[in-house]
Amino acid sequence: MENGLMEGKKAQDWLNLVLAVALFVSPWVIGFAPETMPAWNAWIVGIVLGALAIAALAAFAEWEEWANLVLGIWLIVSPWLLQFATNINAMWTHVVLGVLVAAVSAWALWDYRQNPHAHV
Repeated sequence: MENGLMEGKKAQDWLNLVLAVALFVSPWVIGFAPETMPAWNAWIVGIVLGALAIAALAAFAEWEEWANLVLGIWLIVSPWLLQFATNINAMWTHVVLGVLVAAVSAWALWDYRQNPHAHV
């Protein structure tokens, strides 16, 4: 049972790593790389999210999931705070990936709270 819980936790970390890569390449794939603010936001948050996912894969720490949750919320609100919400492609990319990152992080935190001994 504990092994299955750890595998589930690792699955959440792998999901965050995949989302980090998707966010990082999104300026080129979606076509907003020439626009400085949304592109750099995607690249920087993608790198931080990826680093946190790799760290969580190496050794679980609850703070990493809280940091991911904050990054997910930042992605959701950043189009308005950084004033690139008028770029529909960049805005929706950030919002959708932000919701996914926040959801995966909330799931990981919920899982940790329900099964704290499985992550020791």
